[in-house]
Amino acid sequence: MLRQIIWYIYFVLYLIGTLPVLLYVNLLKRAGKTTKLDAITFMIVKHWAKSLVHLAGGSINVTGTENLPEDTVVFVGNHQGNFDIPLFLGFIDKPKGFVAKIEMLKIPIVRSWMKHLNCVFMDRANIRQSVGVINEAVELLKHGKSMIIFPEGTRSKGNHIGPFKAGSLKLAVKAGVPIVPIVLDGSFKLMEEYKRIRPATVGLHICPPISTINLTKEEISNLPERVRFIIEAKLKDK
Repeated sequence: MLRQIIWYIYFVLYLIGTLPVLLYVNLLKRAGKTTKLDAITFMIVKHWAKSLVHLAGGSINVTGTENLPEDTVVFVGNHQGNFDIPLFLGFIDKPKGFVAKIEMLKIPIVRSWMKHLNCVFMDRANIRQSVGVINEAVELLKHGKSMIIFPEGTRSKGNHIGPFKAGSLKLAVKAGVPIVPIVLDGSFKLMEEYKRIRPATVGLHICPPISTINLTKEEISNLPERVRFIIEAKLKDK
């Protein structure tokens, strides 16, 4: 319990401590200095995410780094718990935004950093808005901004994988960028398993990229299940 209290206090204090940098980043955005803006945002968010995981007692084993492309990609992962986003942001050495729930816009400071990170915010109860968000993500990908998505749509809170939503990977196809499957093994143990923050060892494996160029309609339709199979097979190997 003490670890959890310390973790939440640190979470808030770190965010408050970033306010001077956030003001500077806002100035960079107004001046159109996007390269410097992106570099600072990546550095701040990566350090914050890693520190949150380490403070929780997470010991992270990252494998498959040789599969990480230099080009723009869509990272596709299984979704085990609340620490999945910090794991992606802190332990995959590549700038990236993600498709987030619209409720995240209610959190001060966090929402500002997320916007600078090129995140997009989806209201899953609003189909028209969701389509617009996907199109926004496609444009970001076309402009060289990598993205993270969790096609299950919700946390499994365990080592099983739920079905991937049909059409969930179309943004990668529309943008013509590769998909990089990411296998998270044990992230639910950091919070969900005991309903509180606890130390745990977590595996994060980066799989080889999958091209989305020149796919047939059938291959596009089968893409979610293909990626799910790759992630599930790797989990079973562990």
